[in-house]
Amino acid sequence: MLLSAYLSKRFRASSGSSEEKNGFVSFIAKASTIGILLGVAVLIVALSVINGFEQQLVHRLLSVVPQVEYVAPNRAIDNWPEKVAKLKQQPGVTGAAPFISVNGMAQYKSELKAVEVRGVDPAFESEVSAVNQFTHGKLVSQISEDEIILGQQIVKQLGVKQGELVTLLIPQVNQTSTEILAPKRVSLTLAGIIEMGGPIDSSAAFIHLRKAQSVLGYEQQQVTGLRLAVTDVFQAHQIALRVGQTIEDYVYISSWFRTQGSLYQDIQMVRTIVYIVVFLIIAVASFNIVSSLVMEVREKQANIAILKTMGAKDSTILATFILQGLSQAFIGVVLGSFIGVMLALNISELFTLISQLLGANPLEGVYFIEFLPSKLVWQDIVVTVIVTFILAVLATIYPAWQATRVDPAKVLGN
Repeated sequence: MLLSAYLSKRFRASSGSSEEKNGFVSFIAKASTIGILLGVAVLIVALSVINGFEQQLVHRLLSVVPQVEYVAPNRAIDNWPEKVAKLKQQPGVTGAAPFISVNGMAQYKSELKAVEVRGVDPAFESEVSAVNQFTHGKLVSQISEDEIILGQQIVKQLGVKQGELVTLLIPQVNQTSTEILAPKRVSLTLAGIIEMGGPIDSSAAFIHLRKAQSVLGYEQQQVTGLRLAVTDVFQAHQIALRVGQTIEDYVYISSWFRTQGSLYQDIQMVRTIVYIVVFLIIAVASFNIVSSLVMEVREKQANIAILKTMGAKDSTILATFILQGLSQAFIGVVLGSFIGVMLALNISELFTLISQLLGANPLEGVYFIEFLPSKLVWQDIVVTVIVTFILAVLATIYPAWQATRVDPAKVLGN
């Protein structure tokens, strides 16, 4: 093996010389190395961004949007304190809270904006939601009955400032007839602003549970839904079905898979596509090694013949050219991994800088975040390196085997 490594080094040095006959072979070898470098770097960066999106989905979006909800479609849920206490005791449940949800309009002067009004109990809401982490001013857990907390995009569209009065228009439903009733108007003080990024900022409006009950005509023990936080968000649907059997009321069972599941599936689909496409790029670059080694073997036939006449075994010749091909892959993998890791660690800052230079953020208002997240996972790097070397080994086998078939008598005789 030491002899093979020495011969591979000598052959590589001679191929990189300035002789014209070796120039094209050297160019192909460098092209394959650069191709592997780019493929490895792109794969590491792409997977880090996908991991970042998945991490933000779990720790940012799913910490605010309901993980599990039980919504009463027809009549209100009675005696909610007892039912919330019962739900908290169920396995897999970390918190439970009541809510009243209704669609309405927020008005400030002549501006109107559709909002999803949620009446929440400040004492329970922090157990099921991390919305306080993204709230400026008064927190949801501190809201009083005459206050409201709105998303940043709602505030921006209305042109309202913190401390000013906002009017909520709440629709009324006549249960006994189809008569259209005028919406109730409720004036509340803007106490806090939610700045999370994404659709939540343009739809969320939080008021106190007792205020929602009084506006909609519910009793103090009545709500329209119960919300859960679970230990494993990826098992939320199974937990929702199991825990839902303990509720006596007729309710609709909903989990984040229904509201945000398509986003999670998109992330996983993109991950699969990235793996396939980039590994194909790496495969093409790796199999460029075949071209360079085939030409290398042809040019080094005299050297191979001399080595054979001196007693070199076929295994030594085979290992020599396999090591030469792997050296090209090794350089590409090392440099590609270094560049990919550096980019992955700084991609968020680079994206912010580019967005500022261009004066536009392509993620703003589209996804649930307005920055490019990145999470470097060392297992992704290991998988990338191992697969790249496997492809490189496969690419070197045929040319190295051809080198062992060189006939010294024919080569030296010519």
